[in-house]
Amino acid sequence: MSIPRIAVVDYGIGNLRSAEKALRHVGADVALTSDPGVVARAEKVVLPGVGAFGACMRALRAAGLEDVTREAARDGRPFLGICVGMQMLFEGSDESPGEPGLGILRGRSTALPRSVRLPQMGWNTLEVLAGSRLCAGLPHPTWCYFVHTYAVEPGDVATVSAWCDYGRRFPAVVEAGPVWATQFHPEKSGAIGLAMLRNFVAAGDRGSIGAR
Repeated sequence: MSIPRIAVVDYGIGNLRSAEKALRHVGADVALTSDPGVVARAEKVVLPGVGAFGACMRALRAAGLEDVTREAARDGRPFLGICVGMQMLFEGSDESPGEPGLGILRGRSTALPRSVRLPQMGWNTLEVLAGSRLCAGLPHPTWCYFVHTYAVEPGDVATVSAWCDYGRRFPAVVEAGPVWATQFHPEKSGAIGLAMLRNFVAAGDRGSIGAR
């Protein structure tokens, strides 16, 4: 079996094919796969996610993909988490208190305030910090498409490379060495989202978690 340069982890939850199609659109050699061996040998890995945190973690585990996904996020390969896939990289979520996350990054997801309409569904702007690699070269303002009720409270704010405000300030992008993640959907964010995916496709530096 030929191994794609980028593996999109297919654990059977949500429209995972949209991420694959967007990456293919920007010229990536990519495949949506449920084969742990393909994930283990791909140069880069993408973990999308939609719906409930606990359901996504249980589905990843049931598909036999939890360990290989965790290893991919730890071993220095470029890794991108999208939406709930971002939340899964952290230690847990108040949405599913008894369900542990992958534990790659410190922190957990908590609910957005009820003072705003939930879920946040639609376009919002990012506050991009200097030095963000995923957001390099993007225009201002930077509009992206969100669908979520929970957002990460990071244990290390130094990993945050872009913030968003909806009821409260929360991380829209995190970057920890080769591990990048977005709370929004780049594959649904038009030209800006495609530019981010091009930055991910072009990324090649291997490094340790925590380095920026």
